[in-house]
Amino acid sequence: MLDRMALVAAAVCAGLCVLLSTAVVAWALTQRPGAVGEMLASQPSTGVARFGAAMLVVGALSGLAAYVLTARGRAGVERSSRELVDLATRFGAGEARLTPVHSDIEEIDLVSGVMTRRAHDMTKSLAAERDFAADASHQLRTPLTALLMRLEEISETDDAEVVKEEATIAIAQVERLTRVVDDLLGRTRGSGGPAPAVSLDSVIAALQREWQPAFEQARRSVRVRGERGLFVRSTPVALSQVLSTLLENSLVHGRGTVDVHARRSGPSVIVEVSDQGDGVPAAMAPHIFERSVSSGAGGSTGLGLALARDLAESNGGRLDLVQAQPARFALFLSEAETA
Repeated sequence: MLDRMALVAAAVCAGLCVLLSTAVVAWALTQRPGAVGEMLASQPSTGVARFGAAMLVVGALSGLAAYVLTARGRAGVERSSRELVDLATRFGAGEARLTPVHSDIEEIDLVSGVMTRRAHDMTKSLAAERDFAADASHQLRTPLTALLMRLEEISETDDAEVVKEEATIAIAQVERLTRVVDDLLGRTRGSGGPAPAVSLDSVIAALQREWQPAFEQARRSVRVRGERGLFVRSTPVALSQVLSTLLENSLVHGRGTVDVHARRSGPSVIVEVSDQGDGVPAAMAPHIFERSVSSGAGGSTGLGLALARDLAESNGGRLDLVQAQPARFALFLSEAETA
């Protein structure tokens, strides 16, 4: 198409040059009609032939010059078009890292920029969806595991009192599972607003009951100490999930008694969770909150601490590893004055 356009342009240029040359000859006839008339009278056929040949040469040279002069521009457009087609092909294949085309042609650069930005937005969206799916599966795993443990306890006992107690706890786990699902749906809707006030004692007590069978099976225990009657700014689901992740980490990777210590520090409430194990390896400590960073013990996926930190930050708090060996994690939250 570019070649055809160049040929048309060359033909137009040749025609214009011929017309201009003819105009020049016509002007010469008006200025010196005698000399031209004598030449045509002596050799009319030769004069006409020379004039026609001259016009053909002028037209051919001007057309060739126009075609050659547009060759560089046509090559640039052709190259930019191929790059745009290649960019579109890679975009359609789902490639994320795209480099925009710089052709100095406004339309091509505009289309290239739109595709590049769209590819970047789609990459961010897909990454967010993958992270959400991983976070959701991790958040749902803990209450489902706890519920399964309670149902196993019910299935293995004939004591009506034990069945009643375990069933009550199982119902609480189902309610917690429902709250987790509601919280996940809230995240997808982007619900905002200030975090509510929640009783730290009630959340820790519920977690202590939830994890008691697992720690007893491992011949270990959880000790809760520190100030009582504290209220913090956080959703109950998020606070429960963060502390549950810390307890699970201590159960899987630590040893001895797990210590949960709550205290005030200025306008904040600090909840520290520690155990008597070997702690976090020095090489892993700076990256402990990164996704997929895990020792691999106990089937760990490396999502728990990353999700826990995200949940803490989404509620205006912070989760830090304040001591690596033995491991001691600290959850910082804003204190709430009332429930």
